Amino acid sequence: MDQSLRPSSLVPEGFLVERTTLEPDRVVVWVRSRQLDCACPACGVLSRRVHSRYLRRAADLPLSGRRVDLRVMVRRFRCDAVLCGRQVFSERFANGVLPPLARRTGRLEHIVHHLGLALGGRPAASFAERLMLPVSNDTLLRVVRRRAQQPVDPLAVIGIDDFAWRRNHRYGTIVCDLERRRPVVLLPDREPATAQAWLRDHPSIVTIARDRGGGYGEAAAKALPHAIQIADRWHLMENASRAFLDAVRKSMRQIRSVIGATVIDPELLTAAERIQYEGYLRREETNMAILALAQHSVPIKQIVRETGHSRKLVRQVIRGERTDVFRMRQSSLEPHLPWLDGQWDAGARNATDLWRRLKQRGFRGSLRVIGEWATRRRRAEKADTEALHRIPSARTIARLMTTGRDLLSKSETVTIAAIETGVLPLVEARTLIIEFQSMIRNKAPAGLKNWLERASQSLVVSFARGVTNDEAAVRAAMTLSWSNGQTEGQITKLKLVKRQMYGRGKLDLLQARLIGAI
Repeated sequence: MDQSLRPSSLVPEGFLVERTTLEPDRVVVWVRSRQLDCACPACGVLSRRVHSRYLRRAADLPLSGRRVDLRVMVRRFRCDAVLCGRQVFSERFANGVLPPLARRTGRLEHIVHHLGLALGGRPAASFAERLMLPVSNDTLLRVVRRRAQQPVDPLAVIGIDDFAWRRNHRYGTIVCDLERRRPVVLLPDREPATAQAWLRDHPSIVTIARDRGGGYGEAAAKALPHAIQIADRWHLMENASRAFLDAVRKSMRQIRSVIGATVIDPELLTAAERIQYEGYLRREETNMAILALAQHSVPIKQIVRETGHSRKLVRQVIRGERTDVFRMRQSSLEPHLPWLDGQWDAGARNATDLWRRLKQRGFRGSLRVIGEWATRRRRAEKADTEALHRIPSARTIARLMTTGRDLLSKSETVTIAAIETGVLPLVEARTLIIEFQSMIRNKAPAGLKNWLERASQSLVVSFARGVTNDEAAVRAAMTLSWSNGQTEGQITKLKLVKRQMYGRGKLDLLQARLIGAI
């Protein structure tokens, strides 16, 4: 069998090489079609009557580090069909080898398309130049847009969620086919009316996985009332944890009382802590003014006008979500405090000397930090040190209360034990949240009704009210296997594509790159 390399094997299928010309930066190949006849594009009748010829140029894949330009001798044929309205036509090349009016062969167009999908405009153009492919950034994007295809498979199970065009300003919507694990369409906004119109055009959908926002649930209920809605399990777990954190924040005054940190002596504060304490007093004054007006049944709008504060802040104060507690700021000295205490007890009272010695032990703070610590120690020797008892933040308390006792230090265990003894409603809230998350993990919705009744009388009543309003979707999340996690993963890929385009890609281009890359 002859294994020698023929020139025709280097050009697209169906062409015959007549001659080649080697130039410094390119290879020019003169080719013609192997076929003797050609079918009329209008009627399909084969013809061999050649009317004329013309030269056509097209780019092909590079060869030996040089660009390849094809010079294609194209024939014009006469159509002999009596009823055909086309008398003369140019020959076509089979299998998309060289489409009509194209300046690139089909195989080069395929490479250009995938370069545009993977890299976008400018990066792909720069890389294509290194590959000796003559293509510009605008051409790359035009190819991506032109070859974009919408999935046509019927949809049964979808996931829907929003993504940010610009965070806190403008959002869009992504819809994913959860069965085939691929995005289907991008919508320009997250308005319920837009999602409702799209869902109405796809009546084959029977299951919709979504987050717990009310917009998509309302749109799905109106457009496809027969479809099963599934609340996203991750959001249910995260919302439950956030509800317990809010319960801790509402209980901070009781927590401070039970752990003995109710009194603050300003005389024992350092300069930096005194500034923090003054801000705390201003916030407390604001809270008291708003609560005083609320106790006299003054509407929220009126409170906003009289106090000059935002509606959000006023609502937080009235709902008990802005119960501020003064906390000593965390210091960079925390890892070095045992050594400093030992030196202080041994009689070393010079802050500058302690700072120099501490720097040798790896401390990177300034002399002022050591000076404030020494000032505190001197003042504490003359006053009741319990007045400066530290209280952890609400987030820290929530974490410690949901962590196993065997993973806590002795001081943390004592603190949490005091809170559990003195703030029983918070313990009940923790129990409810743990039970709810256990139902999600074990997919056991049997106890949900009883849980809702207990939670409606607890510190997590707001979370329980939201679960009640979306009970059907929550139950579906506990029983069905579908989840919106695949949609969240596609949003991560969408963010990557959008950032490659420096956030300037329009909806059609972003959708073409996201869906075309599957």
